[in-house]
Amino acid sequence: MTVSTGETALARTRKGRLNPAKLGPLGMFFLGFLKHPVMVGSIIPSSKRLIDKMLSRVDWQNTKVFVEYGPGVGTFCGHILERMAPDATLIAIDTNPDFIEYLSARITDSRFVPVNGSAADVRAILAAQGFAHADYVLSGLPFSTLPAGVAPRIAGETAAALRPGGAFLVYQFSPKVHDFIAPHFEQIDHAVEWVNVPPAQLYWAWKD
Repeated sequence: MTVSTGETALARTRKGRLNPAKLGPLGMFFLGFLKHPVMVGSIIPSSKRLIDKMLSRVDWQNTKVFVEYGPGVGTFCGHILERMAPDATLIAIDTNPDFIEYLSARITDSRFVPVNGSAADVRAILAAQGFAHADYVLSGLPFSTLPAGVAPRIAGETAAALRPGGAFLVYQFSPKVHDFIAPHFEQIDHAVEWVNVPPAQLYWAWKD
């Protein structure tokens, strides 16, 4: 029997279903890219330099609710949890149930809430968890390749979900994302992280 490239790195359950919980992060990330290339921005996880720079502008002392779109294998999750207060909450939203299953098995921190859903429904997801707003939202979703209409909706819903003074943190490989977030945020800071594959565009969009 021929096994596809993405499956050779995977352990299988007795029923033959791929078991994400038994994969290492790189194998899981690669499989996610193969199965959902439109939703995964890169085949390589973000660098430590990118992560540190992206999170450097977060006011952690005043952060109670942090949301991440498209957490994948949790490249950012551990770093966020390390910085968060003991009573804060990290809500990770992903449309890929394999990633959510993987993260649920890998991260046991009680502050971590993985949700299989769409970033476009962020306000409903926050409400379901008992929160009126988020302090910060992080996204590595590839806005320029999302289905028509989805990226503008995510940008609008995110702006509505953030508290005043909060920010939408976005890292992308294309500067086109600025066109999606600019209608909703007056102040947008920008930087480039070259120590990443590929180099990434970083945006901090602040809600007045």
